[in-house]
Amino acid sequence: MNSSIADELDRRLVHALQLDGRAPFSRIAEVLGVSDQTVARRYRRLRSEDRLRIVGVPPANHAAHGRWLLRLRCAPGAAQGVAGVLARRPDTAWVQIVSGGTEVLCVARGRDRDESRELLLDRWPRGSRVVAVAAHEVLHTFYGSPSRIRALNALTPDEVAALTPEPVPEPDGLLRLDPGDRALLDVLARDGRASHAELAAATGRSPSTVARRLDQLRATGVLHYYAEFDLSFVGLESAARLWLTVPPSELVATGEALAAHPEVVFAAATTGPTGLAVQVVCRDSRELYRYLTGSVAALRSVTHVETAPIVRNVKRVGALLDPAFLTVSRL
Repeated sequence: MNSSIADELDRRLVHALQLDGRAPFSRIAEVLGVSDQTVARRYRRLRSEDRLRIVGVPPANHAAHGRWLLRLRCAPGAAQGVAGVLARRPDTAWVQIVSGGTEVLCVARGRDRDESRELLLDRWPRGSRVVAVAAHEVLHTFYGSPSRIRALNALTPDEVAALTPEPVPEPDGLLRLDPGDRALLDVLARDGRASHAELAAATGRSPSTVARRLDQLRATGVLHYYAEFDLSFVGLESAARLWLTVPPSELVATGEALAAHPEVVFAAATTGPTGLAVQVVCRDSRELYRYLTGSVAALRSVTHVETAPIVRNVKRVGALLDPAFLTVSRL
């Protein structure tokens, strides 16, 4: 089967892997009520069609050197090329073309202190094709699980509980990783379900050592698994970035309220003129309109909203693979 729209089992499998991207297929199959072979076959098909992949990466604040939301306003026809340049950089994630194709947005973070200091100086696309650049540092994240799309809602509460792993702490401060760990994370950023044998070959460690280290990194919050998938495939056709202005005294309450909205996949306090940056995912533009005029309008502390529809995801959180695929993924 090769359909542009997910069937019910596809949707349930995507939801399950959002909860635990490295869960054994046998456990997923037991919860979904199908065979192990069916789950494995479905995953391989979706992976081969570039509909779904699992990536393993450190949490967003892993380097402790700051995260920045960059907005690059581009000349007509230039956004695709600028986004491609940014996507190939190792210090970027969530490279998106927004605002009808006139603006590129990305998340940038330094891998060490020196790189963090230079991050915003002379290392971004310049010239007449980039008309303006704005940088907003992420100060606090109220909700930040872009791979756990609550609007998907394909599993029952009991099934969600059965597949949700125990919570792990966020690492405190700068992580200390040895060269073997970095090689391990390089592979997982491309394929979070890589086998222990594959990871052992990449790191020079034994499969048993790799297995223990994976458990350690995950238990201490150093390693998170994310499901990256085509939103339109599961019926989520409209996504947007919102920039909300609120008084400083209302920032925390408003951010926490936004974090509770099922449409929200990211909400954070940032520097800059607005104060709150949000990403939402909806089934269609009508649902986005209802969200803006309903849930957002009900937040009386919000004095101004700028909405930037997401036209295309060029890069998500994992390592860049096939640029031809990543630049055609619409949402």
